[in-house]
Amino acid sequence: MAVPQFRTSINEYLEGLPEPVLMRLYSSPATCLAIFRLFPPMVQLFIMAMLYSDKGVHPSDLSAWVRAGSRRKELEAFEKLRSMHLIKETGTTISLQKTFRTSMRAALTGGDTTNSFGVPCDTEDKHRVDVAFLDEHANRQWELILHFMVGTETERVPNDGVVSLLQHSGLMEGTSARNMRITNAGFQFLLLDVNGQIWTLLLQYLNMAEDLQMDPVEVLHFLFMLGSLELGQDYSLVALSDTQKMMLDDLRDYGIVYQRKASSRRFYPTRLATTLTTDAGAQKSAASTMTDAIGDAPAAVGGFGSGFVILETNFKMYAYTDSPLQIAVLNLFAHLKSRFRNMVSGQITRESVRRALLNGITADQIIAYLNVHAHEQMRRRGPPVLPPTVVDQIRLWQLEMERMKTVEGYLFSDFKNNYEYDTTVTYAKELGVVVWENKNKGTFFVTKEGNQQIVDFVRRKVHAG
Repeated sequence: MAVPQFRTSINEYLEGLPEPVLMRLYSSPATCLAIFRLFPPMVQLFIMAMLYSDKGVHPSDLSAWVRAGSRRKELEAFEKLRSMHLIKETGTTISLQKTFRTSMRAALTGGDTTNSFGVPCDTEDKHRVDVAFLDEHANRQWELILHFMVGTETERVPNDGVVSLLQHSGLMEGTSARNMRITNAGFQFLLLDVNGQIWTLLLQYLNMAEDLQMDPVEVLHFLFMLGSLELGQDYSLVALSDTQKMMLDDLRDYGIVYQRKASSRRFYPTRLATTLTTDAGAQKSAASTMTDAIGDAPAAVGGFGSGFVILETNFKMYAYTDSPLQIAVLNLFAHLKSRFRNMVSGQITRESVRRALLNGITADQIIAYLNVHAHEQMRRRGPPVLPPTVVDQIRLWQLEMERMKTVEGYLFSDFKNNYEYDTTVTYAKELGVVVWENKNKGTFFVTKEGNQQIVDFVRRKVHAG
């Protein structure tokens, strides 16, 4: 299966899959139900209208369900169904794709015979595992990843699989776990809610599936199954494929599932798993629950009326939080001076912004983060939420950084004559390593990588001549 282009939306990912792969996905009732829950309401309406019609329906019958003024949404719904290969258009009728229709009916009527909704354990777990324990496990594992991303010094670091995934996804960069640092994409990742963060990592996990010798369809089946499981219920491994059993090792590290040990024959989905396929409305409620369960993770509180940052026109900043994660994120672009029990104070300075810019964080991302997490008192002032002088200055500091670009390399000068200079610089240009040239002064600058080739050329050709 071809690896789709990097996406942060599961809907976009699914639309990029070829038809044969989608047909394999539609063979699972749990997967069909999960995909259905991810669709916009009008797409769901059209699917339900066609679900029990074996002969198909006329397009005008579907349009009759659409109220006036929603023509654009109707066209978008049909386009979504076509992109997912969910409808067959023959003559004057439209029918639901047969495999999807059969699986969806089984999901709704309890006719699933493939165990796609998991197999609950029929024996009691000797170790007490309740919802509170699962939330604590999810909290601990997910916060470990976020702490690692923002550079908080912790007693332990994520496992190699997590570090590799963060690096592969472009959220962090470095040669080892000890010198990894957050990237531009990583900071944007922190602006997402918990569900968005989880899917961002899982989509990259899917992209790596073939390298890990996993069947991407089996991976998707398992992820969608997790979204339909009951929080607090333990499930048996008996219905899982070899690929899905391999996934448990990684999903434990993300906090999506809990297993007492790797050899355990049962697993528990956490709240991170059971909210994977919630609709937009339920997602907001679930994210609020995750805010309590996952503590004060920066992305968990964003966008749900829990702003904590006050920014003044003199660049002073006050953040009403005691979360180490939120404080670590602020420290990426602000100079923090004082910390109290439930507040930190600091200032946005030229040096702190330049440090962020050098780490790949953009001015727009800093502004977006401050906007998302602005305190309610700042929002009462009306738009703009942030002081315009501060916003403009942050952007100017970025422009200031972009005026000059440093390149490591070597300067060549003091040639014996014009022939020696012309011959050497022409060769350097052919290699594409010339960064700067001043012909009048007989000097030019090459990249670090091109230096040795130019030196060898001078020794071999010029001096020999």
